[in-house]
Amino acid sequence: MEFSFFLCFEQHPKVRNVFNLDFPDSNHLAKTLTIVAGPDTVNLTYYNFFASKEKVTQNWADDILAIAYNAARSNACRQVFLDKIIYKMFPADKKRVESALAAAHLPKGKYDTMKPDVFTEAAFKVFLTNFCPRPEIYEIFTSYSTKPTMTKENFTKFLNEKQRDSRLNEELFPRLRQDQIKALIDRYEPCANNSNRGLISPEGLLFYLMGPETCVVIQDKLAKSQEMTHPIPHYFIKSSHNTYLTAGQFSGVSSPEMYRQCLLSGCRCLELDCWKGKPPDEEPIITHGFTMTTEILFKDVIEAIAESAFKTSQYPVILSFENHVDSVKQQEKMANYCKAIFGDALLTEPLDKYPLKPGQQIPSPSELMGKILIKNKKGHEKPAQDKNCHSCLARAFSPSADFLLVPPQGTAGQEVTAYEAMSSLVNYIQPNKFVSFENAKKKNKSYVISSFVETKGEKLCFLTIFLRYNKRQMSRIYPKGTRMDSSNYSPQPFWNVGCQMVALNYQTMDFPMQLNLALFEFNGRTGYLLKHDVLRRGDKKFDPFCDRIDTVVASTLTIKIYSGQFLSDKSVKTGVEVEVIGLPGDPKKKYRTKWSSTPNSINPVWNEEPFVFEKILLPEMASLRIVVHEENGKFLGHRIIPLDAIQSGFHHICLRSESNMPLTLPAVFVYIEVKDYIPAAFAGAWLFTYAPSGSCILSLNFLPPLEKDTSEPAPPLDDKDQSPQSPPEVSAEETKEETENTAEAPQPAEELPQIPDEAAADADDPTPDVGASDAPAEAAPPPPEKEAPPEPKPAPDTKEEQAIEPCTDPELGSDDKTGIEEAPVEPAALVVPSPAETSQKSTGSNDSSQPPTDSEGNAEVLHVLHMHTIQDNSDIFFLVE
Repeated sequence: MEFSFFLCFEQHPKVRNVFNLDFPDSNHLAKTLTIVAGPDTVNLTYYNFFASKEKVTQNWADDILAIAYNAARSNACRQVFLDKIIYKMFPADKKRVESALAAAHLPKGKYDTMKPDVFTEAAFKVFLTNFCPRPEIYEIFTSYSTKPTMTKENFTKFLNEKQRDSRLNEELFPRLRQDQIKALIDRYEPCANNSNRGLISPEGLLFYLMGPETCVVIQDKLAKSQEMTHPIPHYFIKSSHNTYLTAGQFSGVSSPEMYRQCLLSGCRCLELDCWKGKPPDEEPIITHGFTMTTEILFKDVIEAIAESAFKTSQYPVILSFENHVDSVKQQEKMANYCKAIFGDALLTEPLDKYPLKPGQQIPSPSELMGKILIKNKKGHEKPAQDKNCHSCLARAFSPSADFLLVPPQGTAGQEVTAYEAMSSLVNYIQPNKFVSFENAKKKNKSYVISSFVETKGEKLCFLTIFLRYNKRQMSRIYPKGTRMDSSNYSPQPFWNVGCQMVALNYQTMDFPMQLNLALFEFNGRTGYLLKHDVLRRGDKKFDPFCDRIDTVVASTLTIKIYSGQFLSDKSVKTGVEVEVIGLPGDPKKKYRTKWSSTPNSINPVWNEEPFVFEKILLPEMASLRIVVHEENGKFLGHRIIPLDAIQSGFHHICLRSESNMPLTLPAVFVYIEVKDYIPAAFAGAWLFTYAPSGSCILSLNFLPPLEKDTSEPAPPLDDKDQSPQSPPEVSAEETKEETENTAEAPQPAEELPQIPDEAAADADDPTPDVGASDAPAEAAPPPPEKEAPPEPKPAPDTKEEQAIEPCTDPELGSDDKTGIEEAPVEPAALVVPSPAETSQKSTGSNDSSQPPTDSEGNAEVLHVLHMHTIQDNSDIFFLVE
């Protein structure tokens, strides 16, 4: 996260006094100069300067701009370029630098100078190709051409076979035209003679593979704006825990700057732990109660939020108050600060269209654009004791107090009831103590939100009723109190069940935080992500622990790690680790390449067998993670990409730092292929897709038999990575609650080991056990069996036969018809297109994708093997002869 120096600089009391910032005629903005630099318009660095007099900054600007422009053209700068940049950028191999400079006919001495017209873009490319040779690119090139150049026809074949997503429909997404392919050759082929003849060289292929056309992220996906008209509970919301902290939870500095940085990074839910201020000012403060963290003024935090709330995103900001201020006067101060500083941005009354009534959903993000919502306990009761909250701290430090247990217990349970001033600011986000899912369903208040500590939330994730709860109203997850180092839990299990506010410690850039930042890069960095329809629609059945999901086509991802470029400034051995993060039933293996054969971090080559993640159940909820390490385990860079945003083909993937900032040079070169998952039992069948009305055929594709992989898969990182997630032991009360709603929930294939209940960890959660005694004595009877359609003979020695059975959720009742329908279909009712029509409709790249015919050329009758309803309102049929 970038720190905006001037914003912090301007708030410093001494700075305000020295530069007279509080005087009306100070005109301090005319004394500032900001230089913005960065690799693009998003990843920017701000350099802020402040002058004591006006018009001085104009001279600064002239001088700095003159230096910037002349630097690129002066011989002196070229000398510094060689001495200070080239050699310092690659200190591990100076001989290689000298050799590459000589090959590019550039001066190679540290103190040599060069004329401005010598160091051209073409010369720099020659330098790079000699400094970082790419043998793997030549290997790819020779697989399509044995000559020094590749013809336009062969280049077209390469683009269609390697760079095109096999799942694309050719009518909706036509292949590249010949003029488009010629334009690519003209753009990337360095030799004009080759490009004029429609030829491309290995160097041209390399430059193409480094161009924007081969970006690993689908540009349309990155630029796409999601629908923002659904109720707020239908979105994931980027959320922060204990936002004010800059380091650990027990000691360290609190700062209003953290609120600015979280908001500038797109965060939409911030936490404020409010405590009563001391005399004589009695100004409310923000700090971590019962710890040694520093205190900051509530007013300063509100000002910081007001300055940065809508710089990155215009969608609503939620302020989660943990209010311990048991003073009427100070609560009135807090409310007045919010009203005065936020102004019209503060939502003080519910919208007329969305009254606070049971059964009524709350507004959408688009209807609350530019608004700040307060999450604070609502009520008008007086506290039982009107004592100074710091007396609790004194008791905590008393000899009889077990002080070591205070921080893990947290302070949320000690919140005071809100007085009228603060209570009047609360509307659509009303926190209530969770009682049970049955109680929440009965009240049906979408504006009520409950918070769960991660340990309690982990148990609830195994209950499908929690997922249905999150379709109706919001839940907030926060770290357990024992995370004194501000570490984070994995947010993925909570996203899998639709939890909206998964609050993390933003001051710690660990793997969970990296995953969080990577996910919320999409949808324009608005801080809101629309949940998959199985997580928000009441008519959709979904169990995140199932081995198959109705209405969703699983994916198979194959990735081959070819090489790396500029991974470190040291001569070290490096390795790449790959994994998929998603549902519990997704592949759990972590694959890793061998360490590079030599200590070479400039252009190591692995070129090993591909890593295959065969069955990713819900691609929209899965992410691919690539991380590079030195042999000693040191982190070098990583990249996390949502699976549904990945583009198939060869890619140079730019690595990022631990804080998710793009690194200038480090990259890995890979080949990725994402396909629809085809069970082994369906191999050799035909995929027949038609519109529900029957008026048109969408596609007819042949599913080739799966080739048996004779190569040994790469070993996982360790044995524990292969085991499925194991649910913790669930209490009897929770079991009863779940039994009521999931009468005959499907059991896992294997008996999962039980983990002892973490009684100590649950001490920080005041939530009672879910669903006390409303479960019926007997489960509902199973629905009557339907006549199954004819099925093919299973392939020998396969374990996929059971995978084609739908994963049902009987708790929704027999009236739910949104899942898969297995009703038999008469073969005669199907319209089988002719071979000519098939070739026009087929979405595959294989020209042999035509229906089987008999000896007279007539189309044979195809039998329905399986019907699968997908979310675009079309049906997929798997057919065999």
